[in-house]
Amino acid sequence: MTRFSLTAEGMERVLLRLANATTARIPRTAPAPERLRSARIVSHRGEHDNRRRLENSLAAFDAAAAAGVWGIELDVRWTRDLIPVVFHDPNTARLFDVDMAIGRTTLATLKNRFPLIPTLPEVIERYGGRMHLMIEIKPEPYPDPAAQRRRMQAALRGLAPAAQFHLMALNPGLFDLFPFLPARTFIPIGRLRMDRVGRMAAARGWAGVAGHFLATSSGSVKRHHRYGRCVGTGFVDSKHCLFREAGRGIDWIFTNRAARMQSIRDRAS
Repeated sequence: MTRFSLTAEGMERVLLRLANATTARIPRTAPAPERLRSARIVSHRGEHDNRRRLENSLAAFDAAAAAGVWGIELDVRWTRDLIPVVFHDPNTARLFDVDMAIGRTTLATLKNRFPLIPTLPEVIERYGGRMHLMIEIKPEPYPDPAAQRRRMQAALRGLAPAAQFHLMALNPGLFDLFPFLPARTFIPIGRLRMDRVGRMAAARGWAGVAGHFLATSSGSVKRHHRYGRCVGTGFVDSKHCLFREAGRGIDWIFTNRAARMQSIRDRAS
C-alpha cells in the first residue's frame, strides 16, 4: 500500500491552487476605472514559464518590462563570497537539475555554470528607476552582516526607498539587517497570517503588508489604508480575481501572469 502525506507547506500550496481556480470561475464586473488604475501590477519573478524563460532571469524581467508592467518581484540570496544574486531557491536543483548550494558557491563558479542567474546589481542597473523593484530577501544565514549590509547599500545607491523599491521578507526580523533604509521601505509577507504581520507593520511604521488574497479581509484593507499603509495580494492570475482585488482597493497585485493582467487592467480602465 502506498502512503501519501502532505507537509504543511504542501497542503498550503494545494489550498491556494484550489482558491485560485475557484476565484477565476466567479464572474465579476470591472470596478471603477480609478480603482483599476490605482492597482499596480507586479510580475512575480518576471514573465516566466521555466522552459523558454526562467524565473528571476533578465529575459523574464525584460518580458514584463516590454508588457508595460509596473513592477517586478525578485528574490535575493548570497553567494559564498557574499555577492547578492537574484535566485529563489537555496540551491539550483529545481531549475537546473544540478544540486549546487548558492551559499556555498562563489559568484565566479555560479556564473560559469549558470550564466542565466543575474546579480542584484545587474538587475538594479537594468531596471532600477524604470520599474518598481519588490526585492524579497530570503531567510538564510548572514555570515558577515556588516559586509552584506554595505554591499546591499551600494547596490541600492541611487534608488529612492519606497518610491522606487521595497524590501520584502517572510521573516520580518531580516529587516533589522538593513538599518540604513527607512521603515517605509519594508513590507512583511504574511501569506495566510495577515493579522500577525499587520500588527507588526503598524507597530514599526512599515510600508504595508502582503499576503494571499483570501487571507486579506476587506476590513483589514480599509484599516491599513486609514493609517497610510498599502496592501499587496497574490497570486492574482485571472481576470475575475484581478477585478475582485482592484475593486477592494488593493495597491499591489502580485501575479504570475503579469503581462495578461496588465493588459486586462489597461483595457478595462
